[in-house]
Amino acid sequence: MRQGFALFAAAALVAATLPFVRKHDENLTSLLSRAKLVVSSPKKGLDGKGVPVDPPALTDVDLTSIDTRRDVATAPAHGKRNAELTVDPILQEAAETLLRRGEMHSGAIVMTDVASGRVLAWSSVSPGHRRDVVVESTAPSASVFKIVTGAALVEQGVPLNEKYCYGGGEHSLTLRDLEPSDERDKWCATVGMALGRSINAVFARLALRHLERGKLRAAAVRMGYAQDIPFDVAVAPSTIDVPEDELEYARMAAGFWHTTLSPFQAVNLALTIANGGQMIRQRIVERVIDEDNQTIYERPKERQVLKRALDERTAWAVARMMEQTVRNGTSFQSFHDRSGRPYLPDIRIAGKTGTLTEKKTDTLYTWWVGFAPARQPEVAISVLVVNRGAWRVKATNVAADALRVYFADKGYPAVRPPPGIRMRPKPTDVPAGSGGGGDAASADAPRAKPTPEDDGDGD
Repeated sequence: MRQGFALFAAAALVAATLPFVRKHDENLTSLLSRAKLVVSSPKKGLDGKGVPVDPPALTDVDLTSIDTRRDVATAPAHGKRNAELTVDPILQEAAETLLRRGEMHSGAIVMTDVASGRVLAWSSVSPGHRRDVVVESTAPSASVFKIVTGAALVEQGVPLNEKYCYGGGEHSLTLRDLEPSDERDKWCATVGMALGRSINAVFARLALRHLERGKLRAAAVRMGYAQDIPFDVAVAPSTIDVPEDELEYARMAAGFWHTTLSPFQAVNLALTIANGGQMIRQRIVERVIDEDNQTIYERPKERQVLKRALDERTAWAVARMMEQTVRNGTSFQSFHDRSGRPYLPDIRIAGKTGTLTEKKTDTLYTWWVGFAPARQPEVAISVLVVNRGAWRVKATNVAADALRVYFADKGYPAVRPPPGIRMRPKPTDVPAGSGGGGDAASADAPRAKPTPEDDGDGD
Protein backbone atom coordinates (compact mmCIF):
# COMPACT_ATOMS: atom_id res chain seq x y z
CA MET A 1 0.00 0.00 0.00
CA ARG A 2 2.67 2.49 1.10
CA GLN A 3 4.83 1.67 -1.89
CA GLY A 4 1.90 2.16 -4.28
CA PHE A 5 0.96 5.47 -2.62
CA ALA A 6 4.52 6.71 -2.83
CA LEU A 7 4.71 5.77 -6.48
CA PHE A 8 1.47 7.62 -7.24
CA ALA A 9 2.68 10.71 -5.32
CA ALA A 10 5.93 10.69 -7.25
CA ALA A 11 4.07 10.48 -10.54
CA ALA A 12 1.78 13.35 -9.55
CA LEU A 13 4.77 15.50 -8.61
CA VAL A 14 6.42 14.80 -11.94
CA ALA A 15 3.23 15.58 -13.85
CA ALA A 16 2.93 18.90 -12.02
CA THR A 17 6.46 19.91 -12.97
CA LEU A 18 6.19 18.54 -16.49
CA PRO A 19 6.22 21.94 -18.27
CA PHE A 20 9.60 22.70 -16.74
CA VAL A 21 11.30 19.47 -17.79
CA ARG A 22 12.67 18.77 -21.22
CA LYS A 23 10.47 16.39 -23.24
CA HIS A 24 13.37 14.08 -24.04
CA ASP A 25 14.36 13.53 -20.41
CA GLU A 26 14.85 9.76 -20.13
CA ASN A 27 14.49 9.71 -16.32
CA LEU A 28 11.08 11.36 -16.58
CA THR A 29 9.93 8.87 -19.21
CA SER A 30 11.06 5.97 -17.04
CA LEU A 31 9.24 7.26 -13.97
CA LEU A 32 6.01 7.89 -15.86
CA SER A 33 6.18 4.38 -17.30
CA ARG A 34 6.58 2.76 -13.88
CA ALA A 35 3.63 4.81 -12.58
CA LYS A 36 1.48 3.52 -15.49
CA LEU A 37 0.82 7.04 -16.76
CA VAL A 38 1.49 8.16 -20.30
CA VAL A 39 2.31 11.38 -22.08
CA SER A 40 -0.69 11.61 -24.40
CA SER A 41 -2.98 14.27 -25.80
CA PRO A 42 -6.32 14.33 -23.93
CA LYS A 43 -8.01 14.62 -27.32
CA LYS A 44 -7.01 11.04 -28.08
CA GLY A 45 -9.17 9.57 -25.36
CA LEU A 46 -9.60 9.77 -21.58
CA ASP A 47 -10.84 7.21 -19.14
CA GLY A 48 -13.62 7.99 -16.70
CA LYS A 49 -11.16 9.64 -14.31
CA GLY A 50 -9.71 12.00 -16.91
CA VAL A 51 -6.47 10.07 -17.32
CA PRO A 52 -5.14 9.83 -20.89
CA VAL A 53 -5.67 6.37 -22.37
CA ASP A 54 -2.75 4.56 -23.97
CA PRO A 55 -3.24 3.74 -26.76
CA PRO A 56 -6.16 6.13 -27.46
CA ALA A 57 -9.61 4.70 -26.81
CA LEU A 58 -10.63 4.42 -30.48
CA THR A 59 -7.49 2.56 -31.55
CA ASP A 60 -8.06 -0.48 -33.80
CA VAL A 61 -11.86 -0.38 -33.82
CA ASP A 62 -12.61 -3.11 -36.39
CA LEU A 63 -15.74 -2.25 -38.35
CA THR A 64 -15.38 -5.34 -40.54
CA SER A 65 -16.41 -7.46 -37.54
CA ILE A 66 -19.61 -5.82 -36.32
CA ASP A 67 -21.60 -8.16 -34.04
CA THR A 68 -25.39 -7.68 -34.03
CA ARG A 69 -26.35 -10.72 -31.95
CA ARG A 70 -27.29 -8.56 -28.96
CA ASP A 71 -29.44 -5.49 -28.54
CA VAL A 72 -26.36 -3.32 -28.90
CA ALA A 73 -24.08 -3.75 -31.91
CA THR A 74 -20.41 -4.12 -31.00
CA ALA A 75 -17.01 -4.33 -32.66
CA PRO A 76 -13.62 -5.43 -31.34
CA ALA A 77 -11.05 -2.76 -30.54
CA HIS A 78 -7.43 -2.69 -29.41
CA GLY A 79 -6.37 -5.65 -27.29
CA LYS A 80 -9.31 -6.87 -25.26
CA ARG A 81 -11.30 -3.68 -25.59
CA ASN A 82 -14.85 -3.71 -26.94
CA ALA A 83 -16.58 -0.89 -28.80
CA GLU A 84 -20.33 -0.44 -28.49
CA LEU A 85 -21.67 1.16 -31.66
CA THR A 86 -24.42 3.55 -32.70
CA VAL A 87 -25.32 1.00 -35.40
CA ASP A 88 -28.91 -0.26 -35.34
CA PRO A 89 -28.77 -4.10 -35.35
CA ILE A 90 -31.89 -4.41 -37.54
CA LEU A 91 -30.65 -1.96 -40.17
CA GLN A 92 -27.17 -3.47 -40.03
CA GLU A 93 -28.45 -7.00 -40.62
CA ALA A 94 -30.63 -5.75 -43.48
CA ALA A 95 -27.66 -4.01 -45.11
CA GLU A 96 -25.56 -7.16 -44.85
CA THR A 97 -28.36 -9.26 -46.33
CA LEU A 98 -28.95 -6.89 -49.25
CA LEU A 99 -25.26 -6.87 -50.14
CA ARG A 100 -25.02 -10.67 -50.00
CA ARG A 101 -28.13 -11.10 -52.14
CA GLY A 102 -26.73 -8.80 -54.77
CA GLU A 103 -23.95 -11.28 -55.57
CA MET A 104 -21.68 -8.35 -56.40
CA HIS A 105 -17.92 -8.30 -56.66
CA SER A 106 -17.72 -5.73 -53.85
CA GLY A 107 -19.93 -3.08 -52.33
CA ALA A 108 -20.93 -1.05 -49.31
CA ILE A 109 -23.88 0.55 -47.55
CA VAL A 110 -23.75 3.40 -45.04
CA MET A 111 -26.81 4.91 -43.36
CA THR A 112 -26.56 7.91 -41.04
CA ASP A 113 -29.06 9.80 -38.91
CA VAL A 114 -29.29 13.28 -40.42
CA ALA A 115 -29.88 15.26 -37.24
CA SER A 116 -27.22 13.71 -35.00
CA GLY A 117 -24.66 12.19 -37.36
CA ARG A 118 -24.99 8.76 -35.69
CA VAL A 119 -24.16 5.98 -38.14
CA LEU A 120 -27.05 3.49 -38.30
CA ALA A 121 -25.59 0.90 -40.70
CA TRP A 122 -22.04 0.26 -41.90
CA SER A 123 -21.57 -2.79 -44.08
CA SER A 124 -19.35 -3.94 -46.92
CA VAL A 125 -18.55 -7.03 -48.98
CA SER A 126 -15.37 -7.81 -50.87
CA PRO A 127 -13.59 -10.80 -52.42
CA GLY A 128 -10.76 -12.59 -50.64
CA HIS A 129 -9.61 -11.19 -47.32
CA ARG A 130 -12.02 -8.98 -45.41
CA ARG A 131 -11.71 -5.26 -46.20
CA ASP A 132 -13.68 -2.26 -45.10
CA VAL A 133 -14.88 -0.96 -48.46
CA VAL A 134 -16.65 1.93 -46.72
CA VAL A 135 -13.38 3.71 -45.94
CA GLU A 136 -11.71 3.06 -49.30
CA SER A 137 -11.54 5.82 -51.88
CA THR A 138 -10.78 3.80 -54.99
CA ALA A 139 -14.10 3.89 -56.87
CA PRO A 140 -14.68 6.74 -59.34
CA SER A 141 -17.28 9.27 -58.22
CA ALA A 142 -19.07 8.88 -61.55
CA SER A 143 -22.17 11.07 -61.83
CA VAL A 144 -22.38 11.55 -58.08
CA PHE A 145 -19.93 14.36 -58.83
CA LYS A 146 -22.78 16.16 -60.60
CA ILE A 147 -23.95 17.10 -57.07
CA VAL A 148 -20.76 19.14 -56.68
CA THR A 149 -20.99 20.63 -60.17
CA GLY A 150 -24.66 21.41 -59.62
CA ALA A 151 -23.91 23.22 -56.36
CA ALA A 152 -21.14 25.22 -58.04
CA LEU A 153 -23.49 26.20 -60.88
CA VAL A 154 -26.09 27.39 -58.38
CA GLU A 155 -23.41 29.46 -56.62
CA GLN A 156 -22.52 31.07 -59.96
CA GLY A 157 -26.12 32.14 -60.46
CA VAL A 158 -26.90 29.86 -63.41
CA PRO A 159 -30.68 30.12 -64.02
CA LEU A 160 -32.36 26.97 -62.77
CA ASN A 161 -35.65 27.39 -64.63
CA GLU A 162 -34.07 27.91 -68.03
CA LYS A 163 -33.80 24.94 -70.37
CA TYR A 164 -30.50 24.04 -72.00
CA CYS A 165 -30.52 22.11 -75.22
CA TYR A 166 -28.16 19.28 -76.04
CA GLY A 167 -27.52 16.36 -78.35
CA GLY A 168 -25.48 13.23 -77.74
CA GLY A 169 -23.22 12.51 -74.80
CA GLU A 170 -25.32 9.69 -73.41
CA HIS A 171 -22.49 7.22 -72.87
CA SER A 172 -19.40 9.27 -73.64
CA LEU A 173 -18.39 12.86 -74.24
CA THR A 174 -16.51 14.11 -77.27
CA LEU A 175 -15.58 17.61 -78.43
CA ARG A 176 -18.47 17.37 -80.88
CA ASP A 177 -20.91 16.89 -77.96
CA LEU A 178 -19.67 20.14 -76.39
CA GLU A 179 -20.38 22.28 -79.44
CA PRO A 180 -23.89 23.80 -79.68
CA SER A 181 -25.69 22.73 -82.84
CA ASP A 182 -29.18 23.64 -83.97
CA GLU A 183 -29.24 20.44 -85.98
CA ARG A 184 -28.13 18.03 -83.22
CA ASP A 185 -29.51 19.73 -80.08
CA LYS A 186 -33.01 18.28 -80.26
CA TRP A 187 -33.60 17.84 -76.52
CA CYS A 188 -33.66 20.43 -73.74
CA ALA A 189 -33.60 20.23 -69.93
CA THR A 190 -33.27 22.43 -66.87
CA VAL A 191 -30.31 21.89 -64.55
CA GLY A 192 -32.57 19.93 -62.19
CA MET A 193 -33.83 17.70 -64.98
CA ALA A 194 -30.25 17.20 -66.15
CA LEU A 195 -29.18 16.10 -62.68
CA GLY A 196 -32.16 13.79 -62.20
CA ARG A 197 -31.66 12.18 -65.60
CA SER A 198 -27.87 12.44 -65.41
CA ILE A 199 -27.50 14.28 -68.72
CA ASN A 200 -23.79 14.59 -69.33
CA ALA A 201 -23.79 17.12 -72.15
CA VAL A 202 -25.75 19.72 -70.19
CA PHE A 203 -23.39 19.58 -67.20
CA ALA A 204 -20.30 19.55 -69.40
CA ARG A 205 -21.37 22.57 -71.42
CA LEU A 206 -22.50 24.57 -68.39
CA ALA A 207 -19.26 23.84 -66.55
CA LEU A 208 -17.19 25.08 -69.50
CA ARG A 209 -19.31 28.19 -69.79
CA HIS A 210 -19.71 29.18 -66.13
CA LEU A 211 -17.16 27.41 -63.92
CA GLU A 212 -13.50 28.24 -63.75
CA ARG A 213 -11.42 25.23 -62.78
CA GLY A 214 -10.45 26.75 -59.45
CA LYS A 215 -14.06 27.42 -58.48
CA LEU A 216 -15.19 23.88 -59.22
CA ARG A 217 -12.27 22.43 -57.29
CA ALA A 218 -12.92 24.80 -54.39
CA ALA A 219 -16.56 23.67 -54.26
CA ALA A 220 -15.46 20.02 -54.22
CA VAL A 221 -12.98 20.65 -51.40
CA ARG A 222 -15.60 22.50 -49.35
CA MET A 223 -17.88 19.49 -49.79
CA GLY A 224 -15.23 17.06 -48.54
CA TYR A 225 -13.00 16.08 -51.44
CA ALA A 226 -9.24 15.92 -50.72
CA GLN A 227 -10.01 16.41 -47.02
CA ASP A 228 -9.34 14.33 -43.92
CA ILE A 229 -12.85 14.31 -42.51
CA PRO A 230 -12.92 13.63 -38.73
CA PHE A 231 -14.36 10.22 -37.86
CA ASP A 232 -13.90 7.45 -35.32
CA VAL A 233 -11.76 5.33 -37.67
CA ALA A 234 -9.31 6.28 -40.40
CA VAL A 235 -10.90 7.03 -43.77
CA ALA A 236 -9.04 7.51 -47.06
CA PRO A 237 -9.70 11.02 -48.45
CA SER A 238 -11.67 11.19 -51.66
CA THR A 239 -9.54 12.58 -54.46
CA ILE A 240 -9.89 15.18 -57.19
CA ASP A 241 -7.57 15.94 -60.09
CA VAL A 242 -8.72 18.90 -62.22
CA PRO A 243 -7.33 18.47 -65.74
CA GLU A 244 -6.17 21.39 -67.88
CA ASP A 245 -7.45 19.82 -71.08
CA GLU A 246 -10.83 21.31 -71.99
CA LEU A 247 -12.50 18.05 -72.93
CA GLU A 248 -11.21 16.22 -69.86
CA TYR A 249 -12.31 19.08 -67.62
CA ALA A 250 -15.80 18.91 -69.11
CA ARG A 251 -15.81 15.16 -68.61
CA MET A 252 -14.77 15.52 -64.98
CA ALA A 253 -17.54 18.05 -64.30
CA ALA A 254 -20.06 15.60 -65.78
CA GLY A 255 -18.74 12.65 -63.77
CA PHE A 256 -16.20 10.92 -66.01
CA TRP A 257 -13.16 9.91 -63.98
CA HIS A 258 -10.63 12.34 -62.43
CA THR A 259 -12.26 11.98 -58.98
CA THR A 260 -12.66 9.12 -56.52
CA LEU A 261 -15.12 8.68 -53.72
CA SER A 262 -15.41 6.56 -50.59
CA PRO A 263 -18.86 5.40 -49.41
CA PHE A 264 -18.14 7.31 -46.18
CA GLN A 265 -17.52 10.55 -48.07
CA ALA A 266 -20.54 9.83 -50.26
CA VAL A 267 -22.88 9.69 -47.27
CA ASN A 268 -21.11 12.75 -45.87
CA LEU A 269 -21.97 14.57 -49.10
CA ALA A 270 -25.64 13.62 -48.79
CA LEU A 271 -25.61 14.53 -45.10
CA THR A 272 -24.25 17.99 -45.90
CA ILE A 273 -27.02 18.71 -48.41
CA ALA A 274 -29.65 17.31 -46.03
CA ASN A 275 -28.40 19.59 -43.24
CA GLY A 276 -28.82 22.71 -45.32
CA GLY A 277 -25.15 22.98 -46.27
CA GLN A 278 -23.67 22.32 -42.85
CA MET A 279 -21.17 19.48 -42.65
CA ILE A 280 -21.66 17.66 -39.36
CA ARG A 281 -19.43 15.09 -37.71
CA GLN A 282 -20.49 11.49 -38.06
CA ARG A 283 -19.89 9.06 -35.20
CA ILE A 284 -20.18 5.28 -34.98
CA VAL A 285 -18.68 4.44 -31.58
CA GLU A 286 -21.05 4.91 -28.65
CA ARG A 287 -18.53 3.91 -26.01
CA VAL A 288 -15.40 1.80 -25.52
CA ILE A 289 -14.98 -0.63 -22.63
CA ASP A 290 -11.55 -1.91 -21.61
CA GLU A 291 -10.52 -5.37 -20.41
CA ASP A 292 -11.49 -4.42 -16.84
CA ASN A 293 -15.02 -3.55 -17.99
CA GLN A 294 -14.32 0.14 -17.43
CA THR A 295 -15.68 2.77 -19.83
CA ILE A 296 -12.73 4.63 -21.33
CA TYR A 297 -14.67 6.54 -24.01
CA GLU A 298 -18.21 7.83 -24.49
CA ARG A 299 -19.62 9.49 -27.57
CA PRO A 300 -20.24 13.24 -27.17
CA LYS A 301 -24.00 13.66 -27.24
CA GLU A 302 -24.08 17.14 -28.72
CA ARG A 303 -24.34 17.60 -32.48
CA GLN A 304 -21.02 18.81 -33.86
CA VAL A 305 -20.96 21.08 -36.90
CA LEU A 306 -17.59 20.84 -38.66
CA LYS A 307 -18.16 23.75 -41.03
CA ARG A 308 -20.59 25.36 -43.42
CA ALA A 309 -19.85 23.91 -46.84
CA LEU A 310 -22.71 25.52 -48.77
CA ASP A 311 -25.09 28.41 -48.38
CA GLU A 312 -28.46 27.17 -47.16
CA ARG A 313 -30.24 28.33 -50.31
CA THR A 314 -27.70 26.52 -52.49
CA ALA A 315 -28.18 23.30 -50.52
CA TRP A 316 -31.96 23.67 -50.78
CA ALA A 317 -31.73 24.12 -54.57
CA VAL A 318 -29.49 21.06 -54.97
CA ALA A 319 -31.85 18.99 -52.80
CA ARG A 320 -34.78 19.91 -55.07
CA MET A 321 -32.76 18.83 -58.10
CA MET A 322 -31.96 15.52 -56.42
CA GLU A 323 -35.69 14.82 -55.95
CA GLN A 324 -36.03 14.47 -59.71
CA THR A 325 -33.77 11.39 -59.71
CA VAL A 326 -36.51 9.27 -58.12
CA ARG A 327 -39.55 11.20 -59.31
CA ASN A 328 -38.80 10.98 -63.04
CA GLY A 329 -35.10 10.26 -63.47
CA THR A 330 -32.59 7.42 -63.39
CA SER A 331 -33.98 5.86 -60.18
CA PHE A 332 -37.65 5.85 -61.09
CA GLN A 333 -37.89 2.14 -61.88
CA SER A 334 -36.05 0.91 -58.80
CA PHE A 335 -38.29 2.97 -56.48
CA HIS A 336 -41.56 1.98 -58.20
CA ASP A 337 -43.21 -1.32 -59.05
CA ARG A 338 -44.14 -2.39 -62.58
CA SER A 339 -47.42 -0.50 -62.33
CA GLY A 340 -45.62 2.71 -61.42
CA ARG A 341 -46.67 2.62 -57.76
CA PRO A 342 -43.99 3.89 -55.35
CA TYR A 343 -42.48 1.53 -52.81
CA LEU A 344 -42.20 4.53 -50.49
CA PRO A 345 -45.57 6.26 -50.97
CA ASP A 346 -45.92 9.83 -49.70
CA ILE A 347 -42.18 10.02 -48.99
CA ARG A 348 -40.12 12.34 -51.17
CA ILE A 349 -36.66 10.97 -51.89
CA ALA A 350 -33.61 13.06 -52.82
CA GLY A 351 -30.88 11.07 -54.52
CA LYS A 352 -28.22 10.82 -57.20
CA THR A 353 -27.10 7.81 -59.19
CA GLY A 354 -23.69 7.20 -60.66
CA THR A 355 -22.63 4.63 -63.26
CA LEU A 356 -19.24 4.17 -64.87
CA THR A 357 -17.58 1.24 -66.59
CA GLU A 358 -13.88 0.51 -66.61
CA LYS A 359 -13.49 -1.33 -69.88
CA LYS A 360 -10.04 -2.78 -69.25
CA THR A 361 -11.27 -4.81 -66.28
CA ASP A 362 -14.94 -5.08 -67.28
CA THR A 363 -15.81 -3.44 -63.96
CA LEU A 364 -19.12 -1.65 -63.53
CA TYR A 365 -19.28 0.92 -60.72
CA THR A 366 -22.72 2.06 -59.60
CA TRP A 367 -23.64 4.52 -56.85
CA TRP A 368 -26.73 5.79 -55.10
CA VAL A 369 -26.35 8.72 -52.73
CA GLY A 370 -29.17 10.62 -51.06
CA PHE A 371 -31.53 11.18 -48.14
CA ALA A 372 -35.18 10.98 -47.14
CA PRO A 373 -37.68 12.41 -46.60
CA ALA A 374 -36.36 15.09 -48.93
CA ARG A 375 -38.13 18.03 -47.24
CA GLN A 376 -37.62 16.89 -43.62
CA PRO A 377 -34.59 14.62 -43.81
CA GLU A 378 -34.20 11.79 -41.32
CA VAL A 379 -31.67 9.44 -42.87
CA ALA A 380 -28.81 9.81 -45.36
CA ILE A 381 -27.53 6.82 -47.30
CA SER A 382 -24.79 5.90 -49.72
CA VAL A 383 -24.58 2.62 -51.63
CA LEU A 384 -21.70 1.44 -53.80
CA VAL A 385 -22.03 -1.70 -55.93
CA VAL A 386 -19.08 -2.95 -57.96
CA ASN A 387 -19.85 -5.65 -60.53
CA ARG A 388 -17.59 -7.56 -62.89
CA GLY A 389 -19.07 -9.27 -65.89
CA ALA A 390 -22.75 -10.11 -65.56
CA TRP A 391 -24.51 -8.19 -62.82
CA ARG A 392 -27.56 -8.85 -60.65
CA VAL A 393 -28.31 -5.48 -59.03
CA LYS A 394 -27.15 -1.88 -59.18
CA ALA A 395 -26.75 0.51 -56.30
CA THR A 396 -30.11 2.16 -57.00
CA ASN A 397 -31.90 -1.18 -56.43
CA VAL A 398 -30.09 -1.79 -53.15
CA ALA A 399 -30.73 1.76 -51.94
CA ALA A 400 -34.46 1.44 -52.61
CA ASP A 401 -34.58 -1.77 -50.58
CA ALA A 402 -32.54 -0.30 -47.71
CA LEU A 403 -34.82 2.73 -47.47
CA ARG A 404 -37.86 0.45 -47.49
CA VAL A 405 -36.41 -1.33 -44.46
CA TYR A 406 -35.71 1.96 -42.68
CA PHE A 407 -39.19 3.45 -43.15
CA ALA A 408 -41.02 0.18 -42.54
CA ASP A 409 -39.12 -0.12 -39.27
CA LYS A 410 -40.12 3.47 -38.44
CA GLY A 411 -43.75 2.42 -38.71
CA TYR A 412 -44.74 4.12 -41.96
CA PRO A 413 -47.91 2.09 -42.58
CA ALA A 414 -47.80 2.12 -46.38
CA VAL A 415 -44.20 0.93 -46.62
CA ARG A 416 -43.37 -2.76 -46.78
CA PRO A 417 -39.86 -4.14 -46.35
CA PRO A 418 -38.36 -6.42 -49.00
CA PRO A 419 -39.15 -10.12 -48.41
CA GLY A 420 -36.86 -12.19 -46.24
CA ILE A 421 -35.57 -9.25 -44.18
CA ARG A 422 -35.78 -9.65 -40.40
CA MET A 423 -37.71 -6.77 -38.92
CA ARG A 424 -38.09 -5.50 -35.39
CA PRO A 425 -41.09 -7.09 -33.64
CA LYS A 426 -44.05 -4.73 -33.37
CA PRO A 427 -46.40 -4.69 -30.39
CA THR A 428 -49.36 -4.69 -32.77
CA ASP A 429 -49.73 -5.41 -36.47
CA VAL A 430 -49.58 -2.23 -38.54
CA PRO A 431 -51.84 -2.36 -41.60
CA ALA A 432 -49.91 -1.85 -44.81
CA GLY A 433 -51.16 0.89 -47.13
CA SER A 434 -52.20 0.15 -50.65
CA GLY A 435 -49.11 1.95 -51.95
CA GLY A 436 -46.67 -0.50 -50.35
CA GLY A 437 -47.09 -2.71 -53.35
CA GLY A 438 -45.27 -5.84 -54.29
CA ASP A 439 -41.75 -6.96 -53.67
CA ALA A 440 -40.14 -6.51 -57.06
CA ALA A 441 -37.55 -4.11 -55.63
CA SER A 442 -35.94 -6.81 -53.53
CA ALA A 443 -32.60 -8.07 -54.71
CA ASP A 444 -33.80 -11.63 -55.17
CA ALA A 445 -36.96 -10.80 -57.11
CA PRO A 446 -37.25 -10.31 -60.89
CA ARG A 447 -37.07 -6.73 -62.07
CA ALA A 448 -37.91 -4.63 -65.03
CA LYS A 449 -34.80 -3.88 -67.01
CA PRO A 450 -33.17 -0.76 -65.50
CA THR A 451 -33.12 2.34 -67.63
CA PRO A 452 -29.49 2.98 -68.70
CA GLU A 453 -28.11 5.98 -66.89
CA ASP A 454 -26.51 8.67 -69.00
CA ASP A 455 -23.21 8.51 -67.17
CA GLY A 456 -21.08 6.93 -69.82
CA ASP A 457 -18.99 3.82 -69.89
CA GLY A 458 -15.48 5.20 -69.47
CA ASP A 459 -12.51 5.09 -71.77
